[in-house]
Amino acid sequence: MTGARGTAVYIAPEVFFRNLGGVSHKSDVYSYGMMVLEMVGGRKNVNVEASRTSEMYFSSWIYEHLDQSTNLNINEDIIEEEAEITRKLIAVSLWCIQTNPLDRPSMTRVLEMLQGSLQSLELPPRPT
Repeated sequence: MTGARGTAVYIAPEVFFRNLGGVSHKSDVYSYGMMVLEMVGGRKNVNVEASRTSEMYFSSWIYEHLDQSTNLNINEDIIEEEAEITRKLIAVSLWCIQTNPLDRPSMTRVLEMLQGSLQSLELPPRPT
């Protein structure tokens, strides 16, 4: 979804599916995670040229292309330090976009994860 001036707007699932909980600060965490994933991946969240039934959501794409033990192949010219930062941004962002708002970290926790080591981060389960 895009807002005024073509900027991306990421709406958390609980806005549409009330059974996931009400809108809260965790909705902003979701939006933050999607924005960072789009920036890291260099592509939009949804392929707008695809039909409704064949849209490929970015979180699914990132999981399919993420191999934490090797190069992410997002940009072959990046140095190892940049690759580690990229993997960390992806791992933290994947936590931020968990479907259940209770599974998302607080922004304080997001900052702690970003400041910590990549080795201390686990990948979260795939969002549904």
